[in-house]
Amino acid sequence: MSNDASRFIGSIPQHYDHGLGPMIFVDYAADIARRVAACHPARVLETAAGTGIVTRRLRDVLPAGVRLTATDLNPPMLEIARTKFRPGEQVEFQPADAMALPFADGSFDAVVCQFGVMFFPDKDKSYREVYRVLGGGGRYLFSVWDSHRHNPFGRIAHEVAGSFFPADPPQFQSVPFSYRFDPIKESLTEAGFTEINAAVVRLEKEIPDAAIFARGLVYGSPLIDQIRARGGVEPEGVVDVLVRAFHREFGADPGRMPLQAMVFSAKKPS
Repeated sequence: MSNDASRFIGSIPQHYDHGLGPMIFVDYAADIARRVAACHPARVLETAAGTGIVTRRLRDVLPAGVRLTATDLNPPMLEIARTKFRPGEQVEFQPADAMALPFADGSFDAVVCQFGVMFFPDKDKSYREVYRVLGGGGRYLFSVWDSHRHNPFGRIAHEVAGSFFPADPPQFQSVPFSYRFDPIKESLTEAGFTEINAAVVRLEKEIPDAAIFARGLVYGSPLIDQIRARGGVEPEGVVDVLVRAFHREFGADPGRMPLQAMVFSAKKPS
């Protein structure tokens, strides 16, 4: 998996974890971890685990004897994830491509992926891989962002970045918000999954410091590489405009913004 949208490397992981994690990931991580625990799995695989935001919540809510394996395509992300665990906690970390998982058939009772599927170049293949490594009766739980309409922070970030490069606007902030329910359902069905359900999870989130959040959006994703590749624009200039746009939309610090995601659950038949 080598497309630009999946390259969370360099200093991106630190900005991602600090600037984005507390704002748009932690609450959904707690939600999906509870959903996984309710399935009572003995063996859990996380794909696109990133900096371990969901992994930490999973280890907190799963019984101590549950085997937890966290994978990501980008080793620098997993290096940060490792720092969130004490010696002796039962978590295995392993770099892995979600479209070519290095595990035997039927190795897990549950697979979880938060906000990662949208970036997989071959989503159908990723679903087939999850189906393969799940045992009979196993569950796949994953989340995707709803559209820009329901996540104005993403729309604003996309518009602001594009305003600096009108002839060639960076596309990163459009990718996570454009994967819709029907294609997902069709792909899961084609892969063999049944009992496909989706829950819309809407949150209202306080923004204590718009500058930290804006810096996370610019520096904490491949958007920073897309800006630098085009040249002629200082990333801090993009951050400044983004902060002003956030204050207009969400109010002065602390502002408030809506977030909305879809959380899917699908079963591999027994």
